[in-house]
Amino acid sequence: MNTTDGQRLGIQMDVRVRQADLGRDGSASTSGMARWLEDARIRLRLHRFERLIGRGGFGPFHILLVGQRVNRLAPVGPAGTRVQVHTGVRRVGRSSFTFEQVIRVDGKHVGNGEATVVLADSSGPLQLPDELIADLDEMQLSETETSAAARPRPERLQRAHYSHWATLRSRIGDVDSNQHVNFIALATWYDEAVATFTSHSIEASGAGSVPDLAPTSYQIQYLGEVTYPGDYEIGLMIRPVDSDSVHYELGVFHDSTCLSVADAIGPRGKLTAKALEAAPTAD
Repeated sequence: MNTTDGQRLGIQMDVRVRQADLGRDGSASTSGMARWLEDARIRLRLHRFERLIGRGGFGPFHILLVGQRVNRLAPVGPAGTRVQVHTGVRRVGRSSFTFEQVIRVDGKHVGNGEATVVLADSSGPLQLPDELIADLDEMQLSETETSAAARPRPERLQRAHYSHWATLRSRIGDVDSNQHVNFIALATWYDEAVATFTSHSIEASGAGSVPDLAPTSYQIQYLGEVTYPGDYEIGLMIRPVDSDSVHYELGVFHDSTCLSVADAIGPRGKLTAKALEAAPTAD
């Protein structure tokens, strides 16, 4: 997407930074930015598709987010700051479509992301109706047609791939209208796994000394439903490390079943050589 050409950024929605969006450094967290992207997508109007649903021509169905990417490129805050989220359509397939989004503040590009959506019923994904495809075509971004994201490598679905673990229990407040744990809540689970790893590696002695090394970039694929109640484990593997950042591979597991995988990039901070010694070095 050409972020210098306002005509190509997609439909603009204005969002106000909320206190709950802020991280420990006083600026918006990566998961906070993910909320803005979601808010902008929900507010889009799909007039033909809405009329089709209104006359009973499609459904019942539910909306599933099967993948998302969010990148925090610059600090945004404080609460009350006005943010512009631009949304367009990057790809339309037979049963899924992908939004591409840019976050700007006062003309500055501060974040971006994408989300792949599927409509499904109890039997699985549904073919997109012509009315929805027509609505999406009107939001198509120029020169952005790409193939669907590749499925995770087989080893990413195996517990043996991961070397560090954090245990979490789903909360009733995490459950959304689809009766499973919301994708924003899952993003915070990945934050929790990284925080557990970094605090143990730096040997933090208390709450005030826990390092603030939350990822600034996530690429997440959702493979199954995370439900309430339930006990889950988040696996973490360190991938290439450079002087400023650490790349993580993560997975959410219920027993031996992998329900989601994520690739994340976070600051290296004061992570010790011992903690990173098994990780390959980036070229």
